[in-house]
Amino acid sequence: MTITSKPPRVSNKGRNSAHPLQRLLNYGSQYRQKIWQATLFSIINTILDLAPPWLIGIAVDILVEQQNSVFAKLGVKDIIWQFLLLSFATIIIWILESASEYAYSTLWRNLAQDIQHDLRLDTYNHVQELDSAYFEESSTGGLMSILNDDINQLEDFLNFGANQIINIITSMIILIGGSLLILPFSITLAAMLPIPFIIWGSFTYQKRLEARYAEVRERVSFLNSRLANNLSGITTIKSFTAEAYESARFAGESEAYRKSNTKAIKLSAAFVPLIRMLVLIGFTALLFWGGMATYAGKISIGNYSVLLVLVQRLLWPFVELGEIFDKYQRSMASTNRVMNLLDAPINIITGDKFLPINGVRGEIDFKQITFAYPTREPVVKKLSLHIPAGKTIAIVGSTGSGKSTLVKLLLRFYDISSGKITIDGIDIQNLNLGDLRRSIGLVSQDVFLFHGTVGENIAYGTFDARDEQIIAAAKIAEAHDFIIRLPQGYETIVGERGQKLSGGQRQRIAIARAVLKNPPILILDEATSAVDNETEAAIQRSLERITVNRTTIAIAHRLSTIRNADCIYVMEYGELVESGTHEELLDKNRIYASLWQVQSGVK
Repeated sequence: MTITSKPPRVSNKGRNSAHPLQRLLNYGSQYRQKIWQATLFSIINTILDLAPPWLIGIAVDILVEQQNSVFAKLGVKDIIWQFLLLSFATIIIWILESASEYAYSTLWRNLAQDIQHDLRLDTYNHVQELDSAYFEESSTGGLMSILNDDINQLEDFLNFGANQIINIITSMIILIGGSLLILPFSITLAAMLPIPFIIWGSFTYQKRLEARYAEVRERVSFLNSRLANNLSGITTIKSFTAEAYESARFAGESEAYRKSNTKAIKLSAAFVPLIRMLVLIGFTALLFWGGMATYAGKISIGNYSVLLVLVQRLLWPFVELGEIFDKYQRSMASTNRVMNLLDAPINIITGDKFLPINGVRGEIDFKQITFAYPTREPVVKKLSLHIPAGKTIAIVGSTGSGKSTLVKLLLRFYDISSGKITIDGIDIQNLNLGDLRRSIGLVSQDVFLFHGTVGENIAYGTFDARDEQIIAAAKIAEAHDFIIRLPQGYETIVGERGQKLSGGQRQRIAIARAVLKNPPILILDEATSAVDNETEAAIQRSLERITVNRTTIAIAHRLSTIRNADCIYVMEYGELVESGTHEELLDKNRIYASLWQVQSGVK
């Protein structure tokens, strides 16, 4: 056996308390160059977009001042040539403005898609590495809401909101600078007076909206969770005629979501009218005082007309701040949820030792292990169990005795509280997780089939399998005969979770999947508990073939399926209370013998 090593991966620890925007920027640091490029083109576009008012002002200046106009001072005295030059400049500016708009729009939108794509993949990959305890405490609908809805919320803000903010900041700098060059300081001050109040009001609203949109995202998570649960359990809902009950519960979640949105809308909708009044003050001040200054000859008519248009172009976009902050707060509430999921700590850390599958003998030792689920009493208590390589052992016991927990601990879906589990003498916590789980084949009572063909489900995990290998595995699992009778044979779509197949058919496909994987260690967790006698007999025949020279752990309620095991262990309350062969345990006339008598009809 060859064992190599690599540096262990470090898990995430705790949740980041930084602002969501800072966390998003930190995440997007790899896109820094694209962000700067998009920002540069947004600034260029804003500058060019502000040129038309100046062009209008120059046109007015040519008509009013004529030989004293801007172009005349540059040496172009003829009115026709002045307008020709102005027209040429207009065409160039318009073309450049259109080109820069295309550039920034493309860059921001592609940037949004890139960040969304990478964030969705990173979050999904991170979720796959979280331990089973996390999924037991989280709802599928809630996770789907984060992976889909919350990440998609970023798109609208990155597509349009970022450019709008840059547009306003650039416009404000240009206008204030231009006003100071042309207008008396007192008039500039009067025109710009509303801006500090607009900015202050915007940030005040932002803080108040933050909590409300966080509640909205939480409510949509609950709504998605309810929807996912109900769609998964639609058969149960129908069988208990609970449609009205579930409709009422769904309506309750939808109503809570509607109310939380209504509260956010009530606040955000008030923003624009208030800003509009502040804008009115600034524009009116310039209109009156600037007009009086122009009448007094302090500024030219052309400059006055330019400033009127520019101030209007600057101040009115502030009205859009309500929409911008609305998008911003929605995206930040979503960003917070996504980043919190990314910060969820990975508790099951892969080991640094590789274990090639062809070198695994399959000797397993549970050494004084203890385990308790969070906030519960231990379900396994100082248990020791030796499983020789290539042997078949069975574990039986009442429901809740800890049988299936041993399987989860061996696969490291959970880590033990104390003790040690080894494979071929190596602590499984030191083994690479991929190698550990590749060496173990699991056939459980709750078979999960993916939406796809029968052949794809058999080959799941052995993705490079050839058709003849898939068919051979199906024959060993005694699944081939029923598969070829399906409408499209191995190409038949099984439906979501395999709902188009019977329980026994799903079970035999799961066994075929394990056969194709060909692991040195095989775990059968209640593999025949939900099938009829004929199917059980077929499964039993296939299991007898695939367990030869393979370490096998069989967990069963039906004692008839494990009577030929090399050793049978009886578990009660997390402890092993009996062990021996079928005959030895019957001779002891204790728990196992009592269970056998009940199942065989003696009692």
